[in-house]
Amino acid sequence: MITPGAERPRDRLGRPLPWDATGYPTVPIRADISAEDAIAEARAYLDEGLPFHAHEVLEMRWRCCPPDERDLWRALAQAAAAVTHEARGNPVGAQRLHERASATLSTYAGRLPASLDPLLIDLSLTPPAS
Repeated sequence: MITPGAERPRDRLGRPLPWDATGYPTVPIRADISAEDAIAEARAYLDEGLPFHAHEVLEMRWRCCPPDERDLWRALAQAAAAVTHEARGNPVGAQRLHERASATLSTYAGRLPASLDPLLIDLSLTPPAS
């Protein structure tokens, strides 16, 4: 029997598994995560080869960030989703998400903190020129 509200188990790249499978540990769900924590956690997950987990962390930040940062965090979450699609063997989906993320980030030229540069590099994004 499936427990109401239970999360379906997932593999290390976030693909759903059968309900009775033992899945990969998921990202702890939080209503609030700071920009610094989101960057550090996303980078750590990427270093471990867990881009889906990085996407989940960046999406959490997107949902709780100040309104004027929403497009930025959405673009970072899309970039992590692109890395996930690439790892899953979906180059078309990866390219589309990467292009979308890059287009949004280009609107931030000269306005991104340098603390984001390592994450952008991890996500195969070029920091927008000033």
